[in-house]
Amino acid sequence: MSRFAPADGVAATTAAITATIRLAVRGVRLAGWPLLGLAASGALWWLAVHSLGRDTPLGLMAGRFSPENTWHAAQSLWQGGEIWHHARVSLQRVGLGLLLALLAGVPLGLLVGTLRRFEQATSVVFQFLRMISPLSWMPLAVMALGVGDAPVVFLLVCAAVWPIVLNVAAGIAAIDPQWLTLADSLGANRRERLWRVVAPAIASHLLTGIRLAIGLIWVVLVPAEMLGVDAGLGYFILDTRDRLAYGELMATILFIGLLGFILDCLARQAHRRWAGA
Repeated sequence: MSRFAPADGVAATTAAITATIRLAVRGVRLAGWPLLGLAASGALWWLAVHSLGRDTPLGLMAGRFSPENTWHAAQSLWQGGEIWHHARVSLQRVGLGLLLALLAGVPLGLLVGTLRRFEQATSVVFQFLRMISPLSWMPLAVMALGVGDAPVVFLLVCAAVWPIVLNVAAGIAAIDPQWLTLADSLGANRRERLWRVVAPAIASHLLTGIRLAIGLIWVVLVPAEMLGVDAGLGYFILDTRDRLAYGELMATILFIGLLGFILDCLARQAHRRWAGA
């Protein structure tokens, strides 16, 4: 049998190489279209800036937002580290706002989903409040909480709490009543029903609500950070505008989009892992 061992080894190596090549080809195919879309967007950006003409006032203004200036400014910001300080402050506010929204939204969602009378009494109020833009509360937030982190976090909570409430309530409504009946027949108390039946059943809906909440928080964050704070990505955008640093302004806008994209990817992966578990 030893004389067939080399042939078996060659076959195994060939199979491994073939599998690796297939994975590489699949990866190229999956990444090819997104990269093509990014390249096309960059080309359109460059064409839009340079087609205006450098001899016109509009063309001179647009040239400051060109991809070349943005790239050089992004390199300077990356090496200088200033933008990382503002990003860290913004992410801290996002984390605190999301935590407070969870602390408020999950219990409210549980009450809406489990108590019929509570749902009937609050559905109109909650739907009405949900349709008010979080930024509409900005003047009241400043008058009540002053300037600083408090009004910013308050606006983030206003944006994030409603997706959490509605998705938790939807998760409660989607629970099979037979599971609750089975828990009761086994003598489970309210706490055991909550942690052994309800919590696993609504986890997927809760993660969906968290992902939606992160998207809303990230949209509200930049204008909210223009409320007299001295750090954060929203503040830094105003600072670059005041300094007429248009390359840094454009680089910061793209950086905000990149951070938001990463946060959404993390929330999506968490949802997929839980759904596949």
